[in-house]
Amino acid sequence: MLDDITRRIHDAERAANRAEGSVRLIAVSKVQPDDRVREVLEQGHRIFGENYVQEAQGKWPAFRGDFPGAKVHMIGPLQTNKAKPAMQLFDAIHTLDRPSLANRLARLAQEEGRCPDLFVQVNTGSEPQKAGILPPDADAFIADARALDLPVIGLMCIPPDAEDPAPHFEMLARIAKRNGLANLSMGMSSDFETAITHGATHIRVGSALFGARVY
Repeated sequence: MLDDITRRIHDAERAANRAEGSVRLIAVSKVQPDDRVREVLEQGHRIFGENYVQEAQGKWPAFRGDFPGAKVHMIGPLQTNKAKPAMQLFDAIHTLDRPSLANRLARLAQEEGRCPDLFVQVNTGSEPQKAGILPPDADAFIADARALDLPVIGLMCIPPDAEDPAPHFEMLARIAKRNGLANLSMGMSSDFETAITHGATHIRVGSALFGARVY
């Protein structure tokens, strides 16, 4: 599976006239059995994505002990009361989505003396049930987060299920460009090639890599 996904990424990079290796694969290991995750680690992959702080706490300290260099990214909604363990566990957080979380992370960064890389989640479809900063508010929120000395390195989005994702990826890329942000976390199992065409630097692939999740 990993070889197939890697080949598809490289094909998409070439088709978009992008350098090979310009896209980072985040292997979404949430709710996957440990043996499947270990298999991908043994094949040499080192960047993984988790949705839940407690689940990540239960498996990644051991995996990191066995596989030095493994990186874990938070790609699910982050509750403010879980911010401290998230800061200590994750190498990047892709779901900075509200002022209260930004303020909490800024305070913790001062206390801890470090902060994971941060992506601002933008609700490109303005869906009421979905987390994320609304597009008209994105520029001001990014500026506010920077004013808190937070290491915002990029943007993230999850397009609406029933819509063509391309316009959403284009919107995210425009917001990133005008704010001088180089990283775009966008594209999942069903649409990552489209995301690469529109400038994705990080794609989040789970089921296409690991198989169906076991709940």
